[in-house]
Amino acid sequence: MTSDMIVPKGACDTHIHVFKKGAPTLPGALAAPEEDDAPRYRAMRDALGLTRAVIVQPNAYGTDNSVTADGIKALGSDDTRGVAIIDETVSDAMVSNLTQAGFCGARFHMLPGGILRWDQLDRIAARVNTYGWHVQVQLDGRTLPDRTEQILSWPGRIVIDHIGKFLDPVTPDHPAFQCLLRLVDTGRVWVKLSAPYEVSRIGAPRYDDVSALASALVDHAPERMMWGSNWPYLMTTPRPNDRNLLELLQDWAPDTAIAQRILCDNPQEFYGFDTATAKA
Repeated sequence: MTSDMIVPKGACDTHIHVFKKGAPTLPGALAAPEEDDAPRYRAMRDALGLTRAVIVQPNAYGTDNSVTADGIKALGSDDTRGVAIIDETVSDAMVSNLTQAGFCGARFHMLPGGILRWDQLDRIAARVNTYGWHVQVQLDGRTLPDRTEQILSWPGRIVIDHIGKFLDPVTPDHPAFQCLLRLVDTGRVWVKLSAPYEVSRIGAPRYDDVSALASALVDHAPERMMWGSNWPYLMTTPRPNDRNLLELLQDWAPDTAIAQRILCDNPQEFYGFDTATAKA
């Protein structure tokens, strides 16, 4: 990993969360921050030379997506998108309003802390597909062989979080990781190259065990990979270094053209960013 990375114009961080001081959270959720996150993230984004972001609704706010909507406004609606948490009771009017506010996906967080059940997801996926939304799923990647049939039954495009989020890191030849590659091969599944620190047993700075999976994904299908920071690194000690996480992409995608595709071109196409809004 080198420290001379040139961040290309239009680079996108496809996975962040924002919180707002005083906003009510679900019982048992993390406490509200001492200061609003959107201004802090903007400073981090600018320091790294990033341009665009995708705000993913935190579990702490449940289906109240208002803080994420405010974050989209604060970071700039031209260069920011949102991924909402909704359930089966959401009205068409609410989905339409969220779409107008910059949301383009529904989050399925299927690990402890999530509020949805697997038996709800098919109906939600069908519902949001009518608005052109994708679905974004986070699960223990080791369970992918058991969930593949259901995942592929969802219409439209699908994003899988955090390099597959193998809670106990596997090797690239593991059957569950091979299952992830086959999902990508359908042409409908994208993977976020994000948060290696959450599951790595080796740790910083290179997270070699998880980085091996990220590199294998890039080698296999760079056209369906996107990078994300997972800022603000909730419940993670020690806190990852922002720049080091970005520069890991040089290890995973040493070809600068492929790195640019992952940072810029893929998210621009996937999230519908306008090329004219990219900043120098």
